[in-house]
Amino acid sequence: MFQNLQGMIKREKSALVVWDVQEALVSMIFNKEEFLSNLVKVVNKTRESRVPLFYSKITRLPEVFESPMRKASGFGKFEPGDIVKEIYPEKSDIVINKNTASFFVGTNFELMIRNAGINTLYFTGIATEMGVESSARHAQNLGFIPVIIQDAVSSMNKESHERSLTNLSRMMPTITTEEFIRII
Repeated sequence: MFQNLQGMIKREKSALVVWDVQEALVSMIFNKEEFLSNLVKVVNKTRESRVPLFYSKITRLPEVFESPMRKASGFGKFEPGDIVKEIYPEKSDIVINKNTASFFVGTNFELMIRNAGINTLYFTGIATEMGVESSARHAQNLGFIPVIIQDAVSSMNKESHERSLTNLSRMMPTITTEEFIRII
């Protein structure tokens, strides 16, 4: 559906989002080696191109302030660990602590990217059907251009991951790591 991104997307108005690529989550995904290999390529190309790089990091709230739904699911006690060493943030990268499935809720992410004139967000990370999809949809609803790097997102559940990619491809551009490298 989104065959021609040329003209719509400009490198100087783009940023990369690395969603929740933390140790415990990476250890549970179905395609760990392929995912990490592609993500390393994407992160390296992003840094080489001097495109802003944002990491989200799951940060638990004190238990008394966690939502009843997160408590009931057991997620309120989940220990995700640190961002994996293969793509660990460098000094110029930005790490934003968050505790919802949207990068735009409870953070200054929207303010930061608007201040920088960014209108295109490339999404990578874990889990495709949860935070990646929620944040990409939210970005689109706010007027940004979300682009999913389909072989640099993953999940603990392959079927949910694939279903999410199918849904996302109907609403926004989805590209491969190799396409990203050519574009950025």
